[in-house]
Amino acid sequence: QNVLQLTATHSNYADPNNLKFEEIKILGLSQEIGSISVSQNNVVQDYIPDITYDPVTKVAVIKGLQLELGRSYTIEWTLTMSVNERFDCHPNVNATKETCEQLGCSWEETENLDVPSCYYSSSNPYFIENIDYSSTGIVATLGLDNTKVRANEPYTTPISTLRLEVKYHLNNMLQFKIYDYQNARYEVPVPLNLPSSPSSSSQDRLYDVSVQTKPFGIQVRRRSTGTVIWNSALPTFTFSDMFIQISTRLASQYIYGFGETEHPTFRHNMSWHTWGMFTRDQPPTYKLNSYGFQPFYMGLEDDSNAHGVLLLNSNAMDVTFQPTPALTYRTIGGILDFYMVLGPTPELVVQEYTELIGRPVMPAYWSLGFQLCRYGYANDSEVAQLVEEMKEAQIPYDVQYVDIDYMERNLDFTLSPRFAGLPALINKIKSEGMRFIIILDPAISGNETDYPAFTRGVADDIFVQWPDTKEILYSKVWSFLPNVQINESLPHEDQVENYVSHCAFPDFFRNSTVEWYKREILEVYDNPDPSKSLKFDGLWTDMNEPAAFMNGAMGGCRNELLNNPPYMPHLGYRSVGLIHKTPCMEGLHYLPDGTPARHYDVHSLYGWSQARPSLEALHGATKERGIIISRSTYPSSGRWVGHWLGDNKAAWDQLHKSIIGMMEFSLFGISYTGADICGFFNNSEYELCVRWMELGSFYPYSRNHNEKGTRRQDPASWGPEFAEISRNVLSIRYTLLPYLYTLLHDAHAYGSTVVRPVLHEFVGDRNTWDVDEQFLWGPALLISPVMKLNDRSVIAYFPDARWYDYHTDTDTGFRGQFQNLSAPLEHINLHIRGGYILPWQRPANTTAYSRRNPMGLTVALDDDLLAEGHLYWDDGVRIDAYEDGVYLLTSFTARQNVLEITVTHQNYTDPNNLIFSDIKVLGVPSNVTQVTVAQSGGAISSNHGFQYHSNQLLEITNLQLQLGQNYTLQWS
Repeated sequence: QNVLQLTATHSNYADPNNLKFEEIKILGLSQEIGSISVSQNNVVQDYIPDITYDPVTKVAVIKGLQLELGRSYTIEWTLTMSVNERFDCHPNVNATKETCEQLGCSWEETENLDVPSCYYSSSNPYFIENIDYSSTGIVATLGLDNTKVRANEPYTTPISTLRLEVKYHLNNMLQFKIYDYQNARYEVPVPLNLPSSPSSSSQDRLYDVSVQTKPFGIQVRRRSTGTVIWNSALPTFTFSDMFIQISTRLASQYIYGFGETEHPTFRHNMSWHTWGMFTRDQPPTYKLNSYGFQPFYMGLEDDSNAHGVLLLNSNAMDVTFQPTPALTYRTIGGILDFYMVLGPTPELVVQEYTELIGRPVMPAYWSLGFQLCRYGYANDSEVAQLVEEMKEAQIPYDVQYVDIDYMERNLDFTLSPRFAGLPALINKIKSEGMRFIIILDPAISGNETDYPAFTRGVADDIFVQWPDTKEILYSKVWSFLPNVQINESLPHEDQVENYVSHCAFPDFFRNSTVEWYKREILEVYDNPDPSKSLKFDGLWTDMNEPAAFMNGAMGGCRNELLNNPPYMPHLGYRSVGLIHKTPCMEGLHYLPDGTPARHYDVHSLYGWSQARPSLEALHGATKERGIIISRSTYPSSGRWVGHWLGDNKAAWDQLHKSIIGMMEFSLFGISYTGADICGFFNNSEYELCVRWMELGSFYPYSRNHNEKGTRRQDPASWGPEFAEISRNVLSIRYTLLPYLYTLLHDAHAYGSTVVRPVLHEFVGDRNTWDVDEQFLWGPALLISPVMKLNDRSVIAYFPDARWYDYHTDTDTGFRGQFQNLSAPLEHINLHIRGGYILPWQRPANTTAYSRRNPMGLTVALDDDLLAEGHLYWDDGVRIDAYEDGVYLLTSFTARQNVLEITVTHQNYTDPNNLIFSDIKVLGVPSNVTQVTVAQSGGAISSNHGFQYHSNQLLEITNLQLQLGQNYTLQWS
């Protein structure tokens, strides 16, 4: 036991080479070596320990020994469990030595309070009873060793009738699912795009799966490298009615994803951090679960390969990272249903994941324009005045919003007398080329005598109910009671208590609800009274976690077990239970096929269930593509909606965190994202708002929005200098909209990312694995904003490529290095990557006008004088333009001194007879004396001019290249 005896049983030969045993390898060691002693004839020798241990392979290596051949030695060691190998056996609150040992676990406190004091010291109780392997997967039945069962409460007692199903769906994607084969349990009703039968082939699969018999565990390896990317043969595995737990070792310390929570870094900190997931009206705050539920992560492997893992489960859960590296999932219902995509690049991971959950929605072109909103507009005249001030300041801007102020007493589908002029205002600004978006909250007031939305909802049986009586479950949210004088100086809680009506929650899973919802929305757009018709272009769906302004329901909740489950995940306000700011968990929903579902199970799907009906209602009313902006999301929400990052604060740290949030939602398959520019809560400040306007001009969803009672922060409100900075940076945005629109098309068609982490393009460069203060638009535009007060420079990382300064068209020469860049207050650093061609268009103050302007190309040559790019173009509003093939796709390829413009899909002609008038070629190595234009192999006459600059820039102007035709340009 932990002793190795070397005995020279016959020693009558001395080797002339003084041979020594210098290394001992021990296989199958269950724990790492803590201390070691080497002795000879009972005399302890000097030995400086040099020991390594791999917990995955259970191999220890002792190096640096000097044991002479022919002599006898005794090597003794003690085993210790590395604290990094501890898995928390008591994740619930108030662990003590006594409660820990009752669970059959070990107790030892450490100085680091994050390390669990109560940890598993025996293996998990499950084993494989029988197993079938086939060419398409594995099916196994699990047995339960009752001598190892640790839980003794009825709802956390391990289930003994479990089955494992592994399906090799595609060469790059597999599923493994653990469920109770005897008793049906809730499964997430979100459809995924799976082949009807697995279509992978054994020789082409990127992965191999093995199952450990006892204790039970699943291992997934990347076949090309042998790297283990999933290994759940760990002591934590348990599966009970209300507590399911599984851990896996991770391939590296580099994990990204899981949401929605405000994270301080893009890469997760692996030092014992736990993050909860359960949708909640929670403004972004460290460690507090927020609006969305995104149980997906991307992992990097040490050799730069990448993979992604989705746990398709919607019950309240938490995940713990530890430096092992390992990850533990704990959820309180449903089943374990994992999907893994094998990449092998980060960008391919997202493409494969969105192939599974559905590609991101294609937004309308106008929704790429700048947008303005605030909570607290007093009336429609205030909005009208703002529009005029923005026009006067000549700041590009496409979309104006109203928050709930436009409603009568915050009732959905109504119009306040203070906004009686809103229908006319909307029609006016639309005639000037702008667009309008209105807010809708899900909850419907039940305290009205004449409120058709409620009356019709009751008639159609659309509301969430109590399970026993089938009566409507009422809570409180926004809508105020009729005929009350509201004292707005009272605290929020008192206002809710005194003035807020009872409200019901539409159950968007039901077909009847979807029809009701579409009808109510259509009536807002096409009101029988035209003076009340709001001709909106998009919808903003807020409060759909669903949020409530009280915990639970009127009259209190009735099911203590569901609202305060035996295991309460690490959520904010843990002591309140699951009902913090949301209705009771026993609320009854009905899935589209009529199956009843508990709010306990489907709570975090509420915003998801509203997404598709919202987009369909918008299409039905406007007959245009439009956009939906949703606060709550779940995997596949991106098929129908964009997302803003919620009620942030006017604080400097929020700029950096918004980049992290957008990059995470890129992983989650939601590409149309952004944060409230200049901050929602608190008064913004001049410099903060300047820098935020600069950064926010590069959010795909670029909207400035703030809270009632705070100062104005729109770009027309800060004075002429601010207006000029905003005008200039938004002009850059509007210039680049054809490139941004093409990226959004690529996301919609192929699942690629728009806001792209630098590591996605340069994963071979480990410096990029931690870069989260910069981001790319697609592969080619690097954005490096200033995000600190008083800073007039920014340190940016330049991976190994050619990078041209966007503002000067000059090759910076920076590559594979950090660089301190000058950044005066009015400047944001932008760099174009060599090897890419960016389409652009002369800007205007709305996209309605910019879309009519001449276009251009910026050709950024790489080291080999090559570059490529493409342009997707359609009418900007047609529903399913891509699916119906009504679009134009043009590719651009530059080789040395030739640029080819080639139309690859031609089924749309822009009515504005668009032309490419200007082409800039960056990095042309020598002086240019001639530029020719050819079509179909022959030169054509062209009155263009050109100029070659000393910074290797070739500028070609006054071209007349028609969009939708093929051309060849040559310079010599």
